[in-house]
Amino acid sequence: MGYAWNWSVLLSATPSGETTFLGWLLAGLQWTLGLSLAAWLVALIIGTLFGVLRTVPNRWLRGVATTYVEIFRNVPLLVQLFIWYFVLPELLPSTWGSAIKQSDPLMQQFIAAWLCLFCFTGARVCEQVRGGIESLPGGQRNAALALGLTLPQTYRQVLLPMAFRIIVPPLTSEFLNIFKNSAVASTIGLIELSRQAQQLVDYTAQPYEAFIAVTLLYALINVVVMLAMRWVEATTRFPGFVGGR
Repeated sequence: MGYAWNWSVLLSATPSGETTFLGWLLAGLQWTLGLSLAAWLVALIIGTLFGVLRTVPNRWLRGVATTYVEIFRNVPLLVQLFIWYFVLPELLPSTWGSAIKQSDPLMQQFIAAWLCLFCFTGARVCEQVRGGIESLPGGQRNAALALGLTLPQTYRQVLLPMAFRIIVPPLTSEFLNIFKNSAVASTIGLIELSRQAQQLVDYTAQPYEAFIAVTLLYALINVVVMLAMRWVEATTRFPGFVGGR
């Protein structure tokens, strides 16, 4: 192969001279981590709430949760991102839309990507939570209600603690996916990890080094998340249930 490998390019100064190309990648990594973790925190809360609503006796509440899931889980992620970034400001009142358009472009990109990621991931978490609750024996809910607990107390103190122990493995997959899905933010200009790699290629014409480095950084994120979630799974195991001894 005629390709000229040059790993030292990562330590070369950028055109501005303020940092190296590796520094660019690490700055992109910070944006990826910040965006993904901020989106995951909200997605977990929203997903848990709607997952509970998917299992309550009230059919109207179930309908609201089902509508949310069907919309955000079935519309492609990239389409959702474009709607949040390009369409939403046009749908809002003119003063609000103008304020958004005149704000810092980087914050516009970050907020649009954040909204997109947590809404999309929240719908997927919702189904994991619903599946975890529905996998529990019906006697647990009935026993809690018979003891005098209200329905919210039953979910909070009995059903959700057990359901979350069961769904740690699928939640781990969703947690990993949100880091990978954050790469779509590069399409609207957010300088996250994959976007920085594209810029590195534009300036250096060394695509293999750039994307191998990015692959290793994504792999590092995955290893850290996997180790952390394995520890969570090991410490929350319950005998007789999935993952228990």
